Amino acid sequence: MEIWINPACSKCRSAIGLLDAEGAEYTVRRYLEDVPTADEIRAVLDRLGLEPWDITRTGEADAKELGIGEWARDAGSRERWIAALSEHPKLIQRPIITADDGTALVGRTEEAVREALSRGPGSSSTAL
Repeated sequence: MEIWINPACSKCRSAIGLLDAEGAEYTVRRYLEDVPTADEIRAVLDRLGLEPWDITRTGEADAKELGIGEWARDAGSRERWIAALSEHPKLIQRPIITADDGTALVGRTEEAVREALSRGPGSSSTAL
């Protein structure tokens, strides 16, 4: 599994701590340094089953500067949102965990991180 993090984020640090405590195998992607391409964002959105506006941190200064709060949330605007996430990675909700079963989730809670762990083969985590 892979986890997209911002090391300054307390939710990201908590998720990493839980993954470590459970002995999970994962790779870390510091997405502010290793910025995802538009194609990678599309792929993660497909895995999440979400739209780009669902994972956009609309309260960020970059979002306000771009006027994202006024953008349409429809199929015709989808690529505009994806481009904004790729060009301004601070707008991406975090942490995002890509599970071993091909799905992904936003791991902002302990329950969500445990759900990601339960999606892996041979996981030793307990079900919720």
